[in-house]
This record gives sequence, C-alpha cells and structure tokens, in this order.
Amino acid sequence: MSSSGGHDGGTEPTEPTGPAAEEPGRVLHRWAVELAAMAQNGLTYSSDRYDIARYERLRSMSAELMGLIGTPDAAEFRAALSAEAGHATPKVDVRGALFHDDRVLLVQEARDRLWTLPGGWADALDSPSDAAEREFAEEAGLRVRARRLAAVHDGSLRNGHAGSPWHTYKLFFLVDRLDDAPPRAGLDGETADVGFFALDDLPELSTPRCTADQLALLLAHHRDPSLPTDFD
Repeated sequence: MSSSGGHDGGTEPTEPTGPAAEEPGRVLHRWAVELAAMAQNGLTYSSDRYDIARYERLRSMSAELMGLIGTPDAAEFRAALSAEAGHATPKVDVRGALFHDDRVLLVQEARDRLWTLPGGWADALDSPSDAAEREFAEEAGLRVRARRLAAVHDGSLRNGHAGSPWHTYKLFFLVDRLDDAPPRAGLDGETADVGFFALDDLPELSTPRCTADQLALLLAHHRDPSLPTDFD
C-alpha cells in the first residue's frame, strides 16, 4: 500500500510496492505456486515430448523452491504435485463461524495444537454449504446450518499459506446451531479441543486457516446481517 503525495506541492514518503515490498519467503512461495500451476497446465495440454520434459522440470523446480522456504520434504510436495491432473485451479477451503454472545467457536488442531474455525477442504460432489456443515459436525461435534456466505478470500493474500503448494480460495460461512448438544472435539481424529472464545481473548490461531482479522470480520457480519459478502 502506498501513501499519496500532498496537494500543497510537498510529497510524503511512500512505501515500496510490488514484489520488492514482500518478504523474500512470500515471493518464493508465490513463484513456486505459479510454477506448479504452469507445469500442471503444460502437462495437461502438451503432447510434444520436449515440452513435457520442460514442464516436468518446472514441477520439480516448484518443489525445490518450497524446500528453500522451509518445507521439510520437497519430495513429498513433488509427489503431491505429480498426483494432480487437469487444468490447475485453486483449491476450496470452507470454514464455519458459530457465535454465542459474541464469542466464536474454535477447534484446536491435533497436529499443531493451534486454534481455528471448524473447516477444511471441500470434497467432490459437496456443495459449499454442505461441506461447511459436514466439517463442522466432524470437527466440533455439532449439527449446524450454513446461514449465509460472509466472505470469499484469497488465502495467499489473507493467510500467507507459506509452505503450501496450493493456491486456495477460502469460503467463510456464518452458521446456526441445530441442536443443544455440547460441542465435542476429536470425532474425526483431527481436533483435540473445542470452545467458545471472546475475540479479545483468543488462543494462538492457526493463521493459514483463519486470522484474527477474519474473525473480527465474521463477528461484524454476525452483528449486522445487512453487510454484503466480503470478497477478493
């Protein structure tokens, strides 16, 4: 973001924009994701064996770049990229936000012990709202109904997604509770705890999954249903 110059003939300092303004790790991550998409699209549509070899090398370079920015196993990413087929498109991550007295329900991820909104990848043949409701039931043990789509965010812009080879669109739904059962974590083996939290007393968040800013945005939508969907 840059600041504009004044209209009195003076100028104000401006912040750097473009790649130079980004942290090197984020630039490398963005390049790695772009290379992976180029490689996948090239392998999908090319028939010339020399072009195929070049695109396979691009895919390897993407995995190697991921390794440079701290990914523990570039070979694992290379295998994941190799398993992809068809035109490269963003993956879809769905999240459900349930509020009670302005406190939001969060689950603790079993893998890293960080907290997030219930959610995850949408499965094939799921509608977006069905996916959010299913993930909520699996991770928090509650039946919910998706009430409205509050936000559609680009995960690379809003959540960093460092270390992930995928470009992700994040869909945030406000949900309503359908039963009075207490929330329960661990039904799918992926969550370790669950609870309601005030936004001024949040536990440590898994920011690639959701951020404090996103939770604040969702609370604003919960309080004011007339707000339009926020999107990138």
